[in-house]
Amino acid sequence: MINSISTKELSAQDEHSDKIRYNVDTVGFASKSSQMDEVMKLIYNMQGEALKKSLSDAGIDNSTVWKAAICPHDDYTYVGYLYPALLSGIKTKTVILFGVCHVAKRFGVENQIIFDSYTKWHEPYGDVTISKLRNEIIDKLPEQTYIVSDSVQAAEHSVEAIVPFLQYYNRDVEIVSILVPYMPFERMDEISGFLSNAIKEVTEKNNMQWGKDYSIIISTDAVHYGDKDWGNNNFAFYGADENGYKLAVGHEMEIINDCLVQDITVDKIKKFIDYTVSKDNYKDYKWTWCGRYSVPFGLLTVYNLQNLYGVELSGTLIKYATSIDHPHIPVKEIGMGETAPANINHWVGYVALGFR
Repeated sequence: MINSISTKELSAQDEHSDKIRYNVDTVGFASKSSQMDEVMKLIYNMQGEALKKSLSDAGIDNSTVWKAAICPHDDYTYVGYLYPALLSGIKTKTVILFGVCHVAKRFGVENQIIFDSYTKWHEPYGDVTISKLRNEIIDKLPEQTYIVSDSVQAAEHSVEAIVPFLQYYNRDVEIVSILVPYMPFERMDEISGFLSNAIKEVTEKNNMQWGKDYSIIISTDAVHYGDKDWGNNNFAFYGADENGYKLAVGHEMEIINDCLVQDITVDKIKKFIDYTVSKDNYKDYKWTWCGRYSVPFGLLTVYNLQNLYGVELSGTLIKYATSIDHPHIPVKEIGMGETAPANINHWVGYVALGFR
């Protein structure tokens, strides 16, 4: 079990000294401003038409503002234009991010959300400041609902992927990173209730409006599919061929249409869990979305917030793609690359979806 930083230690930190989180993945993601600039140029040059079409098909434009979003976190070469298609609609200075805790088993964490105690994250255009909301939110939460662990946050890449794009659009962006490890629905429901109340209370105290001053992003890649290079696992549920690929993508769209688009309801959140998590063991996959906890937990928080504010959000699918359905962005010349293969035997799905 990891050692958690206490709230007393957190609040006792010298506010004039910086504690910086550095990148865990400098291959799949941009870590320098020159890399990020070139990634954006490559996306617009190579995938600009696909980007425009995805926005047009979704009925959105440059004026669209998302209060919440579901975003991929895979290598930039694979995800490509889905990042700007979605994240250009995040207009707020402060962003609360719900990340996958891929390292939950390694660190032995479950049933509590995970914060960090860093003051800044090292990012391509300079260090990104951690919002003061983080400590204020933590102060409002029951102690049994969370831990503060820099070791877990430093080892996790699912939030790290998104921040450079946020910083590209807003150099002054501030973040709060919250990782969601294994937990059953009942525990998600309990903790998200406390968290949404805390978010509303501290943002109102700071005169911050949802969608104008702060927004929420849920990090997840969709299905991890195939029969090779997944350790000793075979995730080719429908077979690792062209027909299997079509059936798998069809199943992905069923999940998205049944659970994620249009209105947010508890029944749809539960249905997402039924699609992705084993009924026999909440730690096991049924369908291999790494965000089988971040997505329902994040959506429960958004659902609670919309009820607290008296609004109803609607989810719009901007694009579903996979790591093998479009040309990859060539990033090797700028010192980046791939962290995993992309072929019919090993591919990943991506969903870019905004709520307004």
